[in-house]
Amino acid sequence: MADRWLQILLSIIHSRNFYGSFRYSAFVTYLCDRLKNHPSPDSRMTVRLKIKALTTIVLAWVVTAHVCASTDDPAAIPQESAATEISDSSHAAAAESANEEGGFNAGEMIMEHIMDSHEWHFFTLTRKDGTEWHASICLPVIIYTPGVGLNVFSFHKLHHPQVYKGFALDEENHIVRTDGKTFYDFSITKNVMQLFIAFTLMLILFISVARNYSKYGVKAPKGIQSAIEVIVLFVRDEIAKPMLGEHYKKYLPYLLTLFFFIWINNVMGLIPGSANVTGNIAVTMTLAVLTFILMMFSSRKSYWLHMVSPPGVPLGVKFILVPIEFISNLIVKPFALMIRLFANMLAGHLLVLSFIALIFIFAALSVLAGIGASIFSVAFATFIYLLELLVTALQAYIFTVLSALFIGETLAVGSDHGSEHH
Repeated sequence: MADRWLQILLSIIHSRNFYGSFRYSAFVTYLCDRLKNHPSPDSRMTVRLKIKALTTIVLAWVVTAHVCASTDDPAAIPQESAATEISDSSHAAAAESANEEGGFNAGEMIMEHIMDSHEWHFFTLTRKDGTEWHASICLPVIIYTPGVGLNVFSFHKLHHPQVYKGFALDEENHIVRTDGKTFYDFSITKNVMQLFIAFTLMLILFISVARNYSKYGVKAPKGIQSAIEVIVLFVRDEIAKPMLGEHYKKYLPYLLTLFFFIWINNVMGLIPGSANVTGNIAVTMTLAVLTFILMMFSSRKSYWLHMVSPPGVPLGVKFILVPIEFISNLIVKPFALMIRLFANMLAGHLLVLSFIALIFIFAALSVLAGIGASIFSVAFATFIYLLELLVTALQAYIFTVLSALFIGETLAVGSDHGSEHH
């Protein structure tokens, strides 16, 4: 599916309609700039609607032009189908040969490192007799089956192809019941275990800092306390106060917890052998939902009135603008929080693992090719890894800033519009 979307994207880029759309987009950008700067009695909400409408027209024109061009050219469809079949057959042949020869499988290696599992695997050693020894920690499995009860056991019981208490592993290494009954899995997986570790580190860190303040008062901080104080003041003065105004004290504990939780898990995800917690969309979705809940509970009447009946907008335009505002505030904002953190942290891990995998792929061709590829792969992987150290703090900052901004909009939207009209 990913290859299919990539082929469609490349075909759009190489089509003449795509380059023609740039000229149309430049014209639209000019109009949008004039709309923003031109003095008119229309409210900013009407200007935003016009900009969104123009952008939608551009997108619809590009897609329609590409579809029509593909339909008018009957030779493009067979060529694309043939290219897809050749690509699929070549990938299948390569995968089949790799499986038959027992060679290196880059996709399996990458997915093993970024996916969640019931065991914490570190490395594998091959003995002289050809058998493998896996250095891993089997985590506890906690499963509740209605009508049967609670089952707690180590994942080691299912590590080998066997059935234990009616449970077994399928082809994708997922736990299933042999009798087909429905069950609920509350197991402590690798991601959950790392969440507990991060939670423990945060408790140790903040309790020690709190004890130092209670013991020495407001004297000059020392050690880890001085570093924590700088970050706390930064979040308070640069994020909470500008975004939330006089309400910053109410939401400062949540913002500090959010920042340190994301940052610590991002840094721990860079340790070899650890879990990529913030690269798991379930974790980022939970964080986004927490921010969304605070937005809803903090919202005022003026916030909802602004969405239901935007001020200064003609009645005919409201039928178009109101659904856009509801989708933007209730769906797009939490979705953007979820996807931004997930995609950025996952992409960094994929890049590093891909560069490392290139060494083994070229080494399978020849030793000399593996040595040559290792020089560039290690250099690029090291560069991406160092860049990820910056991204860990940057993504924690961005998520915290956007959360404070979205919460602040639910608190100050009424006063902002009131000041604009006056």
